[in-house]
Amino acid sequence: MAREIAGMSVLVTGGGSGIGEGVVARLAGLGARVTVSGRREHRVAAVAERTGARAAAGDVTVPDDRRSMVDAAVEHGGGLDAVVHAAGNMYRGPIEELTRQGLQDVFASNVIGPMLLTGLAAPHLAERRGAVVFFGSVHTVRAFPGASPYAATKGALETLTGALAAELGPRGVRVGCVRPGGVLTEINQRAGLMDDATAAARMTALGAEHALGRAGTPDEVAEAVQYLITAEWVTGALLTVDGGLGLGITGA
Repeated sequence: MAREIAGMSVLVTGGGSGIGEGVVARLAGLGARVTVSGRREHRVAAVAERTGARAAAGDVTVPDDRRSMVDAAVEHGGGLDAVVHAAGNMYRGPIEELTRQGLQDVFASNVIGPMLLTGLAAPHLAERRGAVVFFGSVHTVRAFPGASPYAATKGALETLTGALAAELGPRGVRVGCVRPGGVLTEINQRAGLMDDATAAARMTALGAEHALGRAGTPDEVAEAVQYLITAEWVTGALLTVDGGLGLGITGA
């Protein structure tokens, strides 16, 4: 039986742009009490003002910020029903040019921070039989040269989903993962050093490699998040929402 979104207390990290912003907009629009976090205070504040969410700016790699995010969500929602880990970063380049610091930074933001934040949130989630949602990536099933650091972090999260589902299941906490395909987001644009027009053109071209002929939208990915946090008998699930990009079609 699916739970109702309305009234849920949900913490969304990385909600200042992209898919995270899409998740905030969808869930808040359905009546959830959403707390949105992200590193850029002005972006988080703007999303909160537009959607009615509560802003709790912070960086998932910073211990005090992680605790503040959880505390803010618990206070705002009177508890905590779900954590959606949309925060992340991208680091890419040829294998011979990668640096230790670059690798440590991307694993800190994409894997270590979300794991530690989940640990802080777990007692609150257990009280409400809540849910955790991570984001994998089509990079784990389709190889893109130069993207090995990002793909490695996303592979870690996809594996982590099952391990934490087994660990937290006896406490009533469900864990899921969404694997998106091509979606125009700021993280991709920033990693490729692209202006708006170039990024849009690149995503349009990538559309031909999706079986459904186009790239996706943040709201279409957010729809999958909504399912995972409301489906009461679903845990350990990896939900692919990629328009068929992972199938390996090369386009016409």
